[in-house]
Amino acid sequence: MLRIEDFSVSYHTASGRIQALDRVSLEVPRGSTLALVGESGSGKSTAAVAAMGLLPPEARVTSGRVLFKGQDLGAMTPDARRRLRGAQLGMVFQDPFSVLNPSLRIGVQVAEGLIHHLGLSEDAAATRVVELLDEVGIRNPAAIAQAYPHELSGGMRQRVLIAGALGPEPELLILDEPTTALDVTIEAQILTLLEDLRARRGLTMLFISHNLGVVRRIADRVVVLYAGQTVETGPTTDVLWRSNHPYSKGLLAAIPRIDAKRHRLASIPGGMPDMRDPPHGCRFAARCAFAAPGCERPQDLVRVGDRQARCHRLPGIAADPWPTDDTACQRPPASADGPVLEVTDLRKTFTLSQGLRLRGWRPVRATTTIKAIDTVSLRLHAGEVLGLVGESGSGKTTLGRTILRLLDPEAGSIRIDGQEIALAPQRTLEGMRRTAQIVFQNPDSSLNPRKSIGASIARPLVRFGLARGRAVEGRVAELLDLVRLPAHYAARFPHQLSGGEKQRVGIARALATDPRIIVCDEPVSALDVSVQAAILNLLADLRDRLGVAYVFISHDMSVVAHLADRIAVMHHGKLVEVGTAAQIMGDPQDPYTQRLIAAVPRVDAPVPA
Repeated sequence: MLRIEDFSVSYHTASGRIQALDRVSLEVPRGSTLALVGESGSGKSTAAVAAMGLLPPEARVTSGRVLFKGQDLGAMTPDARRRLRGAQLGMVFQDPFSVLNPSLRIGVQVAEGLIHHLGLSEDAAATRVVELLDEVGIRNPAAIAQAYPHELSGGMRQRVLIAGALGPEPELLILDEPTTALDVTIEAQILTLLEDLRARRGLTMLFISHNLGVVRRIADRVVVLYAGQTVETGPTTDVLWRSNHPYSKGLLAAIPRIDAKRHRLASIPGGMPDMRDPPHGCRFAARCAFAAPGCERPQDLVRVGDRQARCHRLPGIAADPWPTDDTACQRPPASADGPVLEVTDLRKTFTLSQGLRLRGWRPVRATTTIKAIDTVSLRLHAGEVLGLVGESGSGKTTLGRTILRLLDPEAGSIRIDGQEIALAPQRTLEGMRRTAQIVFQNPDSSLNPRKSIGASIARPLVRFGLARGRAVEGRVAELLDLVRLPAHYAARFPHQLSGGEKQRVGIARALATDPRIIVCDEPVSALDVSVQAAILNLLADLRDRLGVAYVFISHDMSVVAHLADRIAVMHHGKLVEVGTAAQIMGDPQDPYTQRLIAAVPRVDAPVPA
């Protein structure tokens, strides 16, 4: 159904010509699912937008073509491509903020495709919208249809995008990191829905993800991209269980395992090459644990059966694993001092609009009240990591923001370093702002698009008098290095960075004040597994070296199991289970916790029948 042949794309920018794809070929037969995997900057998203005919004006196709059902998209008129998109070609983008209109209600936006492509009336479309929102696991879909994007969590916004893409019933669905922002139970529900659509309607999918457990479940075949080139292809089980290319081996070694002992995670050193001047030989050689003479020469894809790999050392290294650090994580003894954070009986509610209703002859606004935080109590000691898990909409993010007084509680107590802040006026909280920092879930909502990366990181340094003059520039460079970004990124702007790079900037900014507490709201959800491993190792190092404590909010149970000392499970605003990581992961007591753990996608798990 979809064929990309010998396709090359470059972007012409003020800093030079960037080669995004270099003679990439792939095929997605009707009714099958092909996964594209690779780090940020590997070319995955460029391949996706090319398949949709949505390459930006600065992009130049220098070779090859994209065929959909035998039709060359590049040779079609813009009107013909527009008629295809939505009706036959659907896409779920990675970032809901870049797609959803902040001034329109959710129901109106999901209904647009139903009205335009299926010809439904507004009333019929409104009914179908509620059904679609329910299908993707949104509770109270009628109320959510009346909400605005800013009123929803990141996971709920992502589900809205999926509902909107599925509505017109396209033949080919391109999904760019569709489950990144979702908790494991909703992720499993979405994957089941996609599998059902493939079985019932023959839906064809091009699936882009850095979650190799999800890829293991959903994809028939995998294409691994690195620096714009295909480095390995083959059936999913073969590529993920018996990788040939060193890059694939490194990605798999970096994944935290839900049942593994706590060792430092393997990571791939360095970063992507500068694609303004890509290496002449193997583009992965500078980071490769198996590099040897000969890697400086251009490498061709070598076919073995129905698999391909781009490495001159094959088959010699095919069975060799990526080197790992088997040293167990050494934790310092627990602090005997009092807690750095103590929350008691905290409560917070929200009121959502459900539109207008008639009371007699008079229209009135109908509302519903949601208990986002329902009498929550918890403690956090210096150097401790408390993992906070639960489904999207369970109250995790609201709890994290309320702890830092970014939201005002309605009742309860919050003590940070012994200081009561729950009801304190905002003007008195400056000291707390330095002591307690946050890494937001969505870096696009927290980074000023008009400010350079260096200016964003420098702001807390200047605000709290931590550095002045040239010292600011030096400290910014140190913080960028901590999160594996080069110093010259300080001059860039958010729109020039990938999603993972922007998330790393958010982490660097949080570290700038040397805080005692950091609320990490999905800090690695947008990161590639290799960078995720480096960031998790970094957070662990900072915890052990500086005694910084984390409230670590995540929907990735494997990540939480790896990093957290204790885990708190949140459901409908309440803490339903709290215990050590070993207790929660090894012997969960609450049925809800059991469902969360059972839903975790695993690379080594059998595919459901």
